Amino acid sequence: MGLFKRSPEVEALREADAALHANQRREEAAGIDYETPEYQRLNAKANEAADKVSRWRGGNKR
Repeated sequence: MGLFKRSPEVEALREADAALHANQRREEAAGIDYETPEYQRLNAKANEAADKVSRWRGGNKR
């Protein structure tokens, strides 16, 4: 792995976060102000991805 290449785990975290935030923008535009099942699914996926990445890279792993 090169010095500036991202690991697959970091890429998965960034993709999951992007999907979660895109969903948030759509729901806010539609006037939804509660946690929908889609939000909960995307949030769980983002949390699972964050558990595999160190805090240094934006995750939860110590």
